[in-house]
Amino acid sequence: MSDEAYEAFRHGATPLHTVVARGRVRATLTMLGPAFVAAVAYVDPGNFATNIQAGARYGYLLLWVVLAANLMAMLIQYLSAKLGIVTDRNLPELCRDNYPRPVAWGLWIQAEAMAMATDIAEFLGAALGLNLLFGVPLLPAGFITGVIAFLLLELQRHGFRRFELAIAALLGLVLAGFLYETLKIGPSASGAAQGLIPHLDGSRSVYLAVGIIGATVMPHAIYLHSALTKGRTPVRDEVERARVLRFQRTDVIVALGLAGLVNMAMLSVAAKLFHGRPGWSHVETIQEAHAGFSHLVGGTAALMFAVALLASGISSSSVGTYAGQVVMAGFVNLRIGLFARRALTMLPALVILAAGVSPTSALVLSQVVLSFGIPFALVPLLLLTSRRDVMGVHVNRRSTTIVAGGIATVISALNVFLLVQVFT
Repeated sequence: MSDEAYEAFRHGATPLHTVVARGRVRATLTMLGPAFVAAVAYVDPGNFATNIQAGARYGYLLLWVVLAANLMAMLIQYLSAKLGIVTDRNLPELCRDNYPRPVAWGLWIQAEAMAMATDIAEFLGAALGLNLLFGVPLLPAGFITGVIAFLLLELQRHGFRRFELAIAALLGLVLAGFLYETLKIGPSASGAAQGLIPHLDGSRSVYLAVGIIGATVMPHAIYLHSALTKGRTPVRDEVERARVLRFQRTDVIVALGLAGLVNMAMLSVAAKLFHGRPGWSHVETIQEAHAGFSHLVGGTAALMFAVALLASGISSSSVGTYAGQVVMAGFVNLRIGLFARRALTMLPALVILAAGVSPTSALVLSQVVLSFGIPFALVPLLLLTSRRDVMGVHVNRRSTTIVAGGIATVISALNVFLLVQVFT
């Protein structure tokens, strides 16, 4: 067993043969977890901002983008999980091991920039949730968010399982919130079906489409997932490792499937409630959306929206800080305490709150920035999982490599198109 596997075992990991002995259902439940932590990044406050703006402005038009982004995410996150299981190393560590030092440092610098953009979105979202629920001014709400994130991160000292369960519970709150909104508001089934047909409507719709992809396929989640699975379930041979991979496929499908449903519900609810309605079709901010829920549906709907936003911001902020630690330690072998990193990464978001910048505008812009970081995480992941000397018998099939390469190409092409639109 590697040092990493032993360390994971010491903090709560259980060998596969012991897990399987518990029975099929209990074994499956025990193996669920890593993808739920990663899935929080797919329903963070950036998703609230982009999905609500897209639904209010364009109705169901971009629903197909949400679906496509979540299908992309399933493949990408599974590849990341597989990398950690097979190699007992995470993606940043393998980049450091397999690429020249300047390349590893360059990847680290851009990953830190992406982590900063991520943290801005998550931190602002939680602060907005506190503001909407309790009327706390945004700057003090930012400090309260930091304290809550510290408490969540403290759970990691007691093993990965408690942290996973806490994050899964917060994800459940987000799901419950939008399940209520969907049942209460009742989006149009025919409108949603038409929205699943791929089409766009001008450069603004492209901007939001790229933002949706950036808010859904998150670079830090790609890095983190491989760290969450490495050494989590010690195995004795390749047969057991293949079985762990099957469990992880289930984990990814369930967790990201739920995240995808939440995202589609967000956009569909906004489309039904705001699009085409006089005075509401140009909802631009989360505060306006919250006011719309209160005015058009009722106080309970507004409350559920705010609770879901707060749960999303708190959970994703903690996960983002954890991912930042993985990135720094992996790429350049630098380690600082999680709490010190949390304190440092709070600063940009606090500056934005203190300066009075529109939180929702900052959220959407951060998601567009994030989409530019996806290829820098995805391409190394694809290259490494396609190498037999790294993955052994679990190397990617040719079809998997082709599909993942197509995803990287599509995302890169969208980003280039967006740049052309912005500067011309």
